[in-house]
Order: sequence, then structure tokens, then C-alpha cells
Amino acid sequence: MSIKSAVITEMQMIADEHGIDMRPPTDDLVLVESGLDSLALAILVARLEEKLGLDPFTAADDFPSIVTLEDFVRLYEDHAR
Repeated sequence: MSIKSAVITEMQMIADEHGIDMRPPTDDLVLVESGLDSLALAILVARLEEKLGLDPFTAADDFPSIVTLEDFVRLYEDHAR
């Protein structure tokens, strides 16, 4: 499973579990407009760390601005390299 697929799958699972009406997960989806709140996004990061073994937020001293789903996925892909 690709990192992008894992991110989208987890986002949709969290939305379903919390009764969130999430917008379709396109590359240009602005995360703050996705329907997921800050708690849901924190859960997403924790689940991705468990599933992928990656936490780019604690490993990096400096990382780019994350606005869209594409930015978020790219951060994880870059960290995986």
C-alpha cells in the first residue's frame, strides 16, 4: 500500500468513526477544510506512525508548510526516503 493510500484510508476511517462528513480526498483538498478537526488530524498522525512507522513531525527540525492533502502526503513520502 502506498503512503498516499494509507493516508486516505486512515482519514476516511477516522471520519467514519467520528461521524465526520469529510470532503472528497483530492490532492488539492485544504486540510482545514476537509471536515477533520485538529483532534482528528492528531489521531491521523498517531495512526500513521503506528501503521507506517513514520512520524515526520518529531523527526524533522524544519518542514514545509502543510496546507493541502498533497503537502501532507509529500511530507510523509519525503520522510520515508
